[in-house]
Amino acid sequence: MADPAYVAVDWGTSSFRLWLIGKDGTILGESRSDEGMTTAARTGFADVLGSHLSKLDAPENLPVIICGMAGAKQGWVEAGYIDVPASLSAILTGAVSVPGQSRDVRILPGLAQRDKEMPDVMRGEETQLLGALGPDGKGSQAVCMPGTHSKWVHVSDGSVTGFSSFMTGELFEAITKHTILSHAVAGADQGPADAVAFEAAVRAAFARPAMATNLFFTARSGQLLHGLTPAGAQARISGTLIGLEIAGALSNAANGVGITLVASGRLLGLYETALKTLSLSYTAIDADTAVRRGLAAAAQAIWPN
Repeated sequence: MADPAYVAVDWGTSSFRLWLIGKDGTILGESRSDEGMTTAARTGFADVLGSHLSKLDAPENLPVIICGMAGAKQGWVEAGYIDVPASLSAILTGAVSVPGQSRDVRILPGLAQRDKEMPDVMRGEETQLLGALGPDGKGSQAVCMPGTHSKWVHVSDGSVTGFSSFMTGELFEAITKHTILSHAVAGADQGPADAVAFEAAVRAAFARPAMATNLFFTARSGQLLHGLTPAGAQARISGTLIGLEIAGALSNAANGVGITLVASGRLLGLYETALKTLSLSYTAIDADTAVRRGLAAAAQAIWPN
């Protein structure tokens, strides 16, 4: 087994993921929990990190590289933002040290788009982006990173030219639980998903995004008038949201731009289906793999030996 070289941490709002990485790049250990920024802000960031390091018997002198919400204003230490347009390599040199620690702990910065008409921020996804494309990526890419707040990032020859956040996951939660459509989806999870309804909704929303709120209501009216099942109503809402997201994300992109999908699990399946439904070609990269690659690139830049 390789000797440990550093610890990589992806610290989200509600989740914590830590990997012990060997000198040959292999994963020597892994620890996950729901001790995200919200929990750690109450219990102590250093204590949360320390408990996971102890769990894996990480050597006391091992450095730690962190991305995500630990670097937010309300996090452990504010890591700030790098303004776009910016090169991906700028992420590597923007890490902030956490003072008062017995080991070297660094937190990577986020990215900010300060356009007054389209202000936007990301924290954590920039590391996935770095891992997916590398610091010197060539050509133009539209990178999709699905989630509670999905990110679509436009990259040209290793430089982030702009990005947009879409509240797709959060809106799905709100619409299906806190609107009249909650009645339409009651019991939807008790049967198989309705792929046909999902694909039809993706196509409709992508073609007619201005009809968005009407398309959502058809999940209810379709049930009342045409026997749409709860699974079908849920699929229609999900497909509408994802179709709208893709339409918005590509509205300012060059025709035929390459799409890189950085996702895993259920979201990977949904977005792959949506992109295929719209006949959009893409390359998929596992989200965990991407964030580890990004953290590895940062670790190599900070601690080259």
